[in-house]
Amino acid sequence: MAHMVPVGSLQVAHELFEFANKEVLPLVGLEQQVFWKSVESIVNDLAPRNAQLLAKRAELQTKIDAWHREHPGPVHNPIAYKAFLTEIGYLVPEGPDFSIETENVDAEIARAPGPQLVVPVSNARFAINAANARWGSLYGALYSSDAIPEDGGATRTPNYNKVRGDRVVAWGRRFLDDCFPLAMGSHAQVTRYLVEQGKLLVHLGTERTGLKDPSQFAGYVGDWNEPYKLLLRNHGLHVEIKIARANLIGRDDPAGVANIRLEAAMSTIMDCEDSVAAVDAADKVGVYRNWLGLMSGKIAASLGQGQVRKLNQDRFYNAPDGHTFVLPGRSLMLIRNVGHLMTCGAILDSAGKEVPEGIMDAIFTSAIAKLDLHEKRNSKAGSIYIVKPKMHGPEEVAFAGELFGRVEDALGLGHNALKMGIMDEERRTSCNLKECIRVVKERVVFINTGFLDRTGDEIHTSMEAGAVVRKADMKQANWIRAYENNNVDIGLACGFSGRAQIGKGMWAIPDNMADMLVQKKSHPEAGANTAWVPSPTAAILHATHYHLVDVLERQKALRSRAPAKLDEILIPPLAIIGGGPWPTDVVQAELDNNCQGILGYVVRWVDQGVGCSKVPDIDNIGLMEDRATCRISSQHVANWMRHGICTEAQVRETMQRMAAVVDKQNAATAGYKPMAPDCDRSIAFQAALELCLKGCEQPSGYTEPVLHRRRIEFKATPPQSNL
Repeated sequence: MAHMVPVGSLQVAHELFEFANKEVLPLVGLEQQVFWKSVESIVNDLAPRNAQLLAKRAELQTKIDAWHREHPGPVHNPIAYKAFLTEIGYLVPEGPDFSIETENVDAEIARAPGPQLVVPVSNARFAINAANARWGSLYGALYSSDAIPEDGGATRTPNYNKVRGDRVVAWGRRFLDDCFPLAMGSHAQVTRYLVEQGKLLVHLGTERTGLKDPSQFAGYVGDWNEPYKLLLRNHGLHVEIKIARANLIGRDDPAGVANIRLEAAMSTIMDCEDSVAAVDAADKVGVYRNWLGLMSGKIAASLGQGQVRKLNQDRFYNAPDGHTFVLPGRSLMLIRNVGHLMTCGAILDSAGKEVPEGIMDAIFTSAIAKLDLHEKRNSKAGSIYIVKPKMHGPEEVAFAGELFGRVEDALGLGHNALKMGIMDEERRTSCNLKECIRVVKERVVFINTGFLDRTGDEIHTSMEAGAVVRKADMKQANWIRAYENNNVDIGLACGFSGRAQIGKGMWAIPDNMADMLVQKKSHPEAGANTAWVPSPTAAILHATHYHLVDVLERQKALRSRAPAKLDEILIPPLAIIGGGPWPTDVVQAELDNNCQGILGYVVRWVDQGVGCSKVPDIDNIGLMEDRATCRISSQHVANWMRHGICTEAQVRETMQRMAAVVDKQNAATAGYKPMAPDCDRSIAFQAALELCLKGCEQPSGYTEPVLHRRRIEFKATPPQSNL
């Protein structure tokens, strides 16, 4: 156990105490005694309330379980079901229409739609890469990914392949034609770009033209007659054309164009939650220290061989009228705190109990971000953006708002300086979204949908209703379409357009950019002004969708559609089972898929402390996995066991067989500890098995309690015992 320091009625881990006193408080001008007194006051006042909210979750779930046992199967009487949910306080009355009143919101959130990265802040290199993904090479993203087919000699090779390069250049020119059309001709015909009297002049051989919409020309770098960078703007996003005739690419280009760079990841969520494995004081200090490095601009990551990666600097341009202006070189950073459920032993209360981790995160991430309010490296509007996940209904959102207010007072921040992102990923929040927004209408800046966590909660909430459909069929269920539309409908009705973000979920296959280019355009078309992507490459390619779709105009059009229906959101995704048992091979294939995915994720979480990574699935396709994906898979297995689709013995056998598969997939990973054949000795295997066998008992189906406990167990076990 960590060495604890008495602080009033609290006990604080020595690592956290020293980090705060020596690295944070002096930088942000907070006096130690005053700060810790405020921490004590917040913990003593709000930790008991936090516990009461969790008790209410459990109470509601118990009542819903009982109702479904009395009314098994599909909900045949939606009116009676809604009346029951209202009676127990699960559904709350919807109040009158209103608009959010949030002020001091940065353009990246309010007015410039674009991709959003989510990255574990515990990994400095990943965090720096994400922050630097504000700008990226379109040519590089196309060349290095499967967005460009490899047929006809266009293979990806270590050395430059001109056949492939020519396809990349052609793709780039089509993009320019689609989004920045010329008054005459095509960008593919351009022989020279220059600036004349504040306008972009384009040579097409002997012909002269310009942009069809001259206002899309935003600036340049270099001499007006021979610029080496041209800046264009469309739908609030910038595109930079690099001209370098001596460059490998530029020398073969008639206009000397060597690259096209896009403003890509407009915002990034630095994550303390689902993608992070932080279970004790040392882990939390590592998370907070990286956040401090991001806010101070001093974070650095070694790449080996003397190379160090740092944050990019801002970018300077000449405006068309000749004056100099600056664009941010880094993504606008939000910080995702943990939810209300978990506690952390880094601070113990007066009774020796662990303090809610969400309270800790609010205090320490805000104290660190106070540094930015002075320097404004991140938020030019002077705001601190906190994404708050896994909240169940308006009462819990209101509690988070109260917590933020207390933190503002403790740190000497302005009223509503702490902005809130509400993740619409729990059923009780989806059903009461308007009222969730209302209780924080002066600080909310973000709502988004999250298919995986939302599905995990859907399965757990309706666990007693019956067996759910196969996992792959979930996206075709009625409730998911209504849920996705409802999030946009409520956001628009509450005045989010031009003021806050409406977001969509993650593309989970980072190596499949070709399909992402086809499918993820549906997110801006659905009215979302941001959507999650798994990598800087994905951010660049997804950014092209926001050039093709004017999201703010699309939102205007969507305001007139009929709103999503609550009745559809409340339909459990149950399988229609008729004609006897399900085919054995269908059941086993589903179990194989779920168990392999759970094991592949959990073994890295427990044994290596990796909260998010690209994990090969059963077909060896790399998928981005975090606790949300683990939640849906483990709840799915638990549901099928509960309703006799499979047996405990079958799950155990499948887990043991899949452990060998996962071991083989990870055989080349340094330090990997095989689970098979002695699965009983593997803490990671036992954690994965527990998530399934005891899935019905887990609060809201969350994986965190088991994963944290098993990771702490692993860290406390002598290394030789884990061989």
